[in-house]
Amino acid sequence: MLAAYDGHVLVDWSWVADHGDEIVSRLREHAVLLGWSMVLALLFAIPLALVSVGRRRVYGTVLATTGILYTIPSLAAFSLLLPYTGQSRLTAIIPLAAYSLLILVRNIVTGLEHVPTEVQDAATGLGYSRRRKLWQVDVPLALPTIVAGIRIAVVTTIGLISVSALIGQGGLGALMTDGFEKDFYTPLVVGVVLTVMFAFAADALLLATQKLLTPWARRSATR
Repeated sequence: MLAAYDGHVLVDWSWVADHGDEIVSRLREHAVLLGWSMVLALLFAIPLALVSVGRRRVYGTVLATTGILYTIPSLAAFSLLLPYTGQSRLTAIIPLAAYSLLILVRNIVTGLEHVPTEVQDAATGLGYSRRRKLWQVDVPLALPTIVAGIRIAVVTTIGLISVSALIGQGGLGALMTDGFEKDFYTPLVVGVVLTVMFAFAADALLLATQKLLTPWARRSATR
């Protein structure tokens, strides 16, 4: 056992051993909420970004709208949705996805707009259609910036998911809430530590995926 400054037990390893199934279940819930919220966010962010590229007025409107969504407190968002979706997983997923839109749209647009003009001209000269050039030239070259946005959104969302424990959909946040309510540090510490570890692992996985998908970026960095 580890003791806290006030004499309370900080980590009771016997509790951890006895509640292993619950901890794994909460971690799985956290991962499911993350997965669905990011899928929903990308389903909206990608078309919004594609419409915004090269259209400054549209882009400004999209950024303003997603910026407003980003500033809505999570508890207020949950409260607004509860009459329509109840204490369901959807009540947590919708706000979590909305909070990611600003980051995702901005990074996708930035990545696409910074593809070198000479590369785009070369693709056009080779007879690439607009759609083919987008998916075979622009998107691959913009991947580092796009993935950087996804990494920020994922890490941020992993932290925000814990708040949804207040509506019964909190994943690891449920452990933290349980610790607060019972004045028992162990589930609180376990929830916090696993949330941080989950964020680090997800970020490392996305970075590794980016390097795998963009080998040319690795080669140019070593020159």
